[in-house]
Amino acid sequence: MTASRPTRRSALVLAVLTPLALAGCAGVDPEPTDSGPSSSATPLAAEDPNAKVELVWWTGQESDAQKILDAKVAAFTKQHPNVSIRSSSGAATTDDLLQKLSAGFAAGTYPDISYAFGSWASELGASGKTLDISADVADPAVKWDEISAAARETASPGGRTIGFPALVDNLALFYNKTLFDAAGVEYPTEQMTWDEFRATAKKLSDPSRNVFGTSFDVTGGEGTTWAMWPQLWQNGGQILSSDEKSATFNSDAGVRAVQFWRDMAVEDKSVYLDQTAEKAIGLFASNNIAMLITGPWALFDVGGAKTDYGVTLLPGTDGDHQTVSGPDLWVLFDHQDRNRAYWSYQFIRFLTDPAQDLTWNVVFGNLPLRSSEIQSPEFQAKAKVTPGYELLATNLENAKNKRPTVEGYVGLSAAYGKAVARLLQGEGEVKSALDEAAKAADRALADQ
Repeated sequence: MTASRPTRRSALVLAVLTPLALAGCAGVDPEPTDSGPSSSATPLAAEDPNAKVELVWWTGQESDAQKILDAKVAAFTKQHPNVSIRSSSGAATTDDLLQKLSAGFAAGTYPDISYAFGSWASELGASGKTLDISADVADPAVKWDEISAAARETASPGGRTIGFPALVDNLALFYNKTLFDAAGVEYPTEQMTWDEFRATAKKLSDPSRNVFGTSFDVTGGEGTTWAMWPQLWQNGGQILSSDEKSATFNSDAGVRAVQFWRDMAVEDKSVYLDQTAEKAIGLFASNNIAMLITGPWALFDVGGAKTDYGVTLLPGTDGDHQTVSGPDLWVLFDHQDRNRAYWSYQFIRFLTDPAQDLTWNVVFGNLPLRSSEIQSPEFQAKAKVTPGYELLATNLENAKNKRPTVEGYVGLSAAYGKAVARLLQGEGEVKSALDEAAKAADRALADQ
């Protein structure tokens, strides 16, 4: 997320540690996610496009980002003087928005537009309070296919598109050139395998100097969970069964993925086990961690610390270097007012247009929403001074699978994340622990 670089990290932890049942969700049983438009949707149309309209927008951002977004509001309302937009962060932190939305649904005080973590998509989509803009984004003029498939699918829980992606990201491999050079080890390449990664991490670890080959988040939150999904997928596994009703992360492919990291952590002792999800980036920047699997939010910290670093694809399995993406959203809410619905959509379409996104996400340091932006002068200027920025943008093509957007994902992720965290710290056996986590995940899926 864009609120602040540390906040994006905490969101990965908190999004699954504080699951909330949204008011109005009872009785809703969303179908499996589909990124295509809903067949029953019709384009939004204003009853009177010239009528005075006031929209409420919860941005989820802190002061620096809020200033940029306030300028976007001013530009849009200048073009459309009948529209006014009350823009604010919406809550003390972005993590608090879900609880505030839940309360707002019950009280009728929810906004027209809100920032939302992608992991909330299923709950919000099932609330009965969101707009369906499936038919609107199917318009070729929107160029919906310029946005990565993972982001489009996250915005479309149950086959209903409830908003536009607000932020896209992915995981890649950052490496500390200072530590590699000191050890005389060659830098990782785009062809690196996981076995090579493990051998390199072991070679670069030096506990006597508090230097570790790599790191892993063991908070048990979403940071733990989503970092493991790429290896599961590369091994040929899936998170869920094809009908999305039961967990399959305890397959042989899933066991191999977790066993790999357990062996690195317990046997090789080459993994810094981050108990907070906050320390690893700083330790990488200060030359205490040689390789870090992280995302674009780390660029701010390592750049500010003037760390000599590089970025490449995740290690691969049989040439498969796929990654995971965790998109966040601008979700649109229904107030049974056609004019508000129409202008909410028009504003977010304006905000996510390439010309606006270049002066919002790219300027602020996030990845561009749309593939067409990569050829722009603004993007190229950013890439020139930010090592790894262009690779992270093009790496979205390697996000071939999506994190599930079924309602039970929150409980599934919590069960899996806690099991992985314990295993990497030497507790239990991998297969039996994952089997127990899968049972807990199945209960969470069945409860929705």
